Amino acid sequence: MTRNDQPALLAVRNLTIDFRSGPDTTVRATNHVSFDVPVNSTVGLVGESGSGKSVTALSIIGLLPENAVIDAGSIGWNGRDLLKLHARELQTLRGRDISMIFQEPMSSLNPVFSIGFQLVEVLTRHAALSRRQARGRAIELLREVDIPEPQARVDAYPHQLSGGQQQRVMIAMALACEPGLLIADEPTTALDVTIQKQILELLARLQSKHRMSVLFITHDLGLVSEIADRVVVMRSGHVKEEGPVSSVYNAPQDAYTKALLACRPRLNRRPMKLPVIEDFLEGRSAADEMPERTRGLTGDEPVVLEARALSKTFYLREGLMRRKAIPAVKDASFRIVRGRTLGLVGESGSGKTTLALMLVRLQQATSGQILFEGRNVLVPEARQNLDLKRRIQIVFQNPYASLNPRFTAGEILMEPLRIHGLGTNDRDRRALAYGMLDRVGLTRDAFFKYPHEFSGGQRQRIAIARCLAIKPDILICDEAVSALDVSIQAQLLNLLQDLQDQYRMSYLFISHDLAVVKYMADELIVMNQGEIVETGSSDEIYANPKHPYTESLIASIPGEHAQRRVWH
Repeated sequence: MTRNDQPALLAVRNLTIDFRSGPDTTVRATNHVSFDVPVNSTVGLVGESGSGKSVTALSIIGLLPENAVIDAGSIGWNGRDLLKLHARELQTLRGRDISMIFQEPMSSLNPVFSIGFQLVEVLTRHAALSRRQARGRAIELLREVDIPEPQARVDAYPHQLSGGQQQRVMIAMALACEPGLLIADEPTTALDVTIQKQILELLARLQSKHRMSVLFITHDLGLVSEIADRVVVMRSGHVKEEGPVSSVYNAPQDAYTKALLACRPRLNRRPMKLPVIEDFLEGRSAADEMPERTRGLTGDEPVVLEARALSKTFYLREGLMRRKAIPAVKDASFRIVRGRTLGLVGESGSGKTTLALMLVRLQQATSGQILFEGRNVLVPEARQNLDLKRRIQIVFQNPYASLNPRFTAGEILMEPLRIHGLGTNDRDRRALAYGMLDRVGLTRDAFFKYPHEFSGGQRQRIAIARCLAIKPDILICDEAVSALDVSIQAQLLNLLQDLQDQYRMSYLFISHDLAVVKYMADELIVMNQGEIVETGSSDEIYANPKHPYTESLIASIPGEHAQRRVWH
């Protein structure tokens, strides 16, 4: 029996897993992990990257890599120990009794097969249906997960669906055989807040309808409050705290749990620095004891960049002679002032990234003007264009894709210095690179390492350091912290604040995480379907949104009620 007197569908006991990294070297991933998943309930498994939560989930369904060694423990399921089952028994169990939704649907869906084909494959394998019956059931499943026009979409390929729709297909695939346990591994991490809320509501509805249990894995405690009955907090392979969601949120006992709750920006306070994990573990002061950072514009700040009626239209060929116009940005006008942050929010497809790419000349504007220090940069001379590239830099969301895997961190930092003629020789440039590594909190030995040797947060620090090395006037952060653990996110936000204070840089901060944008931004613009629908101070927009779209974005912020946040 579980602690809340519900029978345990899944019982993990003293699970200890090591990874062999060499002939005589092992790394412990989980250390005597124990928890229950009760019948017809949702359990949140929370922790940062490297905490062991995904390893625990993979051990349940027998998908650990070959170098993993289970040293001790058991995983009870209907009177059987899953760790003692043969491979064929586990293969039968997966999909039919226990299903899993992975974090990145594009990596899980086969791009060369239609979604209907992939659903039918699951149903014919585990449910003993004919292909005709399986196709009908696939359409029913797509309808159940709210895919529009399921009869037509069943023949669509993954790339023809949005990110939220792809994740819905993954949920449909996982539910195809009505499993007793659904494991959801970070299923909403990179989704917009509105789509994220829809997915959470969908999972809650399906859990209630099918009376199944859900193990929901995430790094965001605020997210767990929206869906889970119980929560298990993990760190470095250990369970640090476990209990009902309300108890853990209202009265966390472990310092690490307190830190996870406090690292996220809050809507009712704006401390000078966000607390990080070490602040709590080492007993330093919390965010509530820090002075607040003032935000907003006085009106007399010098304008660095101004966009006037900026538009971008893409064209798709239809047949031999016709083209279809797709407007991505429509008549966008805004200003970025010296030493302040302009926040930009909106869902995927709203035009945020296209707007940013036009500012750095990676997309050519269809019409309008971009005035940098009063000069229209859409018609610059070559030399001016090179100088503009130095003075306006962009940090992309995915450091895996934006860092050259064949360059060391040192080469990545020194390349822009050479291109823009900064430093008299490579010795000077190396010294500048070392200085930037130190500035973003990395040690000197990072200079000689390749991107794959760093964590996601460290890669993003290198991407920021590369931009800062050439001392830009404007730094565009395009979802630069969206997919990071809350503690790493807090460190990077603190770093950006410090750099702005020191160098008076201007930021265009783009994110679908509205709590983060409110913490960072002095002024805010909201985009929907390519248009700016609302603009103003971040405090005013959050307190009194004027546009229904802005209201829907704010209402979708996860964890608001659990942490008892209030509006300014």
